[in-house]
Amino acid sequence: MEVQGKIKLIGETKTYGANGFQKRELVVTTEEQYPQHLMIEFVQDKTSLLDAFNVGEPVKIGINLRGREWQSPQGETKYFNSIAGWRIEKVGASAPAGAPEVPPFDEYEPVSNSKNEDHDDLPF
Repeated sequence: MEVQGKIKLIGETKTYGANGFQKRELVVTTEEQYPQHLMIEFVQDKTSLLDAFNVGEPVKIGINLRGREWQSPQGETKYFNSIAGWRIEKVGASAPAGAPEVPPFDEYEPVSNSKNEDHDDLPF
C-alpha cells in the first residue's frame, strides 16, 4: 500500500529496551477533500530513511498495516493498529540515480525503411 501527502512532523529516533529496538515516527498530511494526519512508524534500519527529508515536502510512502490483539489482566481483549513505513520517496522527484534518461516522445526520430521498397500508405 502507499500513502501520499506532505510531511507535517519528523520525530527523533528513540531506542527501547536492552536489545536497542529503534523507532522513529513521521506524520504525513494527506491532500484530499478531508485531509488526514497519519502517524507512520519507521523501525530499526528504516529509521535512517527519514534523514533525507524535511517538514513540508510532498512524499509517497510505502506502508504495511499492522494489527495486534492484547488481553488485559482482567480478561478484556483489545485490538491495536499501526502503520509501518518501509519506503519513502519525494513526489515529483527525478528518476533514481542510475536510471537511463528517456527523451520526450517528440524527440524520437521516425523509423525509416532502408530497403528500396515501394512506400505506400496501405497497411498490407
